[in-house]
Amino acid sequence: MSFNLRFASAAEPNSWAARRPVVAQLLLGERPAVIGTQEGLYGQIRDIDHDLPDHYEWVGQGRLGGSHDEFMAIFFDALRLEPLEFDHHWLSATPNVVGSRSWGNNVVRMVTWVRFADRMTGKQFVFVNTHFDHESANARLRSAELVRDRLGTFTLPVVLTGDFNDVPGSPAYEVLTSVLADTWVTGPRTTPAYGTFHGFGPLVPDGPRIDWILTRGAQVEAAAMNTYRQGVQWPSDHLPIQALLTL
Repeated sequence: MSFNLRFASAAEPNSWAARRPVVAQLLLGERPAVIGTQEGLYGQIRDIDHDLPDHYEWVGQGRLGGSHDEFMAIFFDALRLEPLEFDHHWLSATPNVVGSRSWGNNVVRMVTWVRFADRMTGKQFVFVNTHFDHESANARLRSAELVRDRLGTFTLPVVLTGDFNDVPGSPAYEVLTSVLADTWVTGPRTTPAYGTFHGFGPLVPDGPRIDWILTRGAQVEAAAMNTYRQGVQWPSDHLPIQALLTL
């Protein structure tokens, strides 16, 4: 699952207090083996960790370092997946400098990744999670190039999740799909297509798809957009997207 959580705002009617139980029920119903989240603040990440079953764990760091600012946290089912190594880097000209930014983006952007072993099969893969800039097309393109180049250092299968703030056919999308497959394109779809950002409003059929799950070295069994809500309360202003993969 890739899921932009929407940061923990106190503004009603979509405060984190109102949304947290909806997020909890969504995740408890789906229980993905691994979830790439975007925008979560530290307290919010801890809330989700509390609400998930005890066998879920997470890896992440705030984009300003430590517990500060938004996380690209990766949650995973530790009964199924064993984390072997992890790291973070920043989407900038100095990717190893915490909190760095370049290329015209005003907001710091970053990547968190984990190398997992599947306890059932022994197979290993790398799970990468990110959130591209919402204002600068140049930053999105340069970020895509950096992610592509970093993925080239891994010989294992790769799953890349994120809110890319861009649409299929964009330069950033073309860079990433030159080395990765888009699960929504290659896999059988089990749900209708909607714009993945709805802003707590009505869904837009066939609207802009800015959240993606991209893969290399995996077979896509199914792809879906999750429209779960409780009454009028959405869990987030983005739809979670999901893919069933076989390594």
